[in-house]
Amino acid sequence: MPEVSMTVNGKPAKGQVEGRTLLVEFLRESLGLTGTHVGCDSSQCGACVVHVNGRAVKSCTMFAAEAEGAEVRTIESMAEPDGTLHPIQAAFQAHHGLQCGFCTPGMVMSAAALLAENPKPSEAEIREYLEGNICRCTGYHNIVKAILAASGQDVSAIAAE
Repeated sequence: MPEVSMTVNGKPAKGQVEGRTLLVEFLRESLGLTGTHVGCDSSQCGACVVHVNGRAVKSCTMFAAEAEGAEVRTIESMAEPDGTLHPIQAAFQAHHGLQCGFCTPGMVMSAAALLAENPKPSEAEIREYLEGNICRCTGYHNIVKAILAASGQDVSAIAAE
């Protein structure tokens, strides 16, 4: 089996993979980074979103070999080493942007990618950006509020659902 090497959460990582090994499988099974979730295996739900070379990618649709030499960032890299939450994670907590938590890693990683591209997105822009992420619990309202709050915007203008 060929070996793949990449940088994951700032640390070198390598392992042997079959050609068909998905990035999500490599992260979870070879590296033990189980924060990236597998929800659908068909790129529909977004629970597996990670950053590859700074771009949000659904890791269930990318082969591990395609990440050769890449910089990969998972949900495990968001909080500080001392456990202090990233501002996006703190906003999800403060604004009740999660319930069961299954979609949360993908939502947080997608939100981070959005805010890197657009530091002050509108409610409509957030909703459009998250179209590839499914949450079966929250109805998205509080997720949108959390992302607005993480961007430093006032959330009081959003009507309660």
